Amino acid sequence: MNALKLPLRIGVGVIVLNNKNQVFVGKRKDNPGDNWQMPQGGVNKGEDYVSAMKRELIEETSIKNIKILKEIEHLYQYNLPKNLVGIIWKGKFRGQKQKWFITRFLGKDSEINLKTKHPEFIEWKWIEPEKLPEVIVYFKKEIYLSLLKEIKLFIE
Repeated sequence: MNALKLPLRIGVGVIVLNNKNQVFVGKRKDNPGDNWQMPQGGVNKGEDYVSAMKRELIEETSIKNIKILKEIEHLYQYNLPKNLVGIIWKGKFRGQKQKWFITRFLGKDSEINLKTKHPEFIEWKWIEPEKLPEVIVYFKKEIYLSLLKEIKLFIE
């Protein structure tokens, strides 16, 4: 299979900041090493980016109480490493092209519940934004470095 011929999956990502400007990250169920990521997921057919972002956030974390602070202009993309192409997303995509949002969490931590209908995370925590590039899987590191610049512009 030629991975380069596979399309990119259209997705969204969400940076959730608490009132201390820490970022929500979750440890994925399917990659339980010490890798963490911000909530993200695919856009369904006919769905706009904002609706997809809110849906994914609820599906993965149960978080509903947010305020959108910024829709990041740029679309970010990454390719999966060769060993994951053909495995993730039923082999239909070579990577993702994502629209990201910066949001403020307005609820209490007790609202966060990972035991959703189709759980993706097994653990979660708030971290300082600077830690993001250190906790993500290596093939998304460049995106997280770029997102960190966006976060810093916003919170400083």
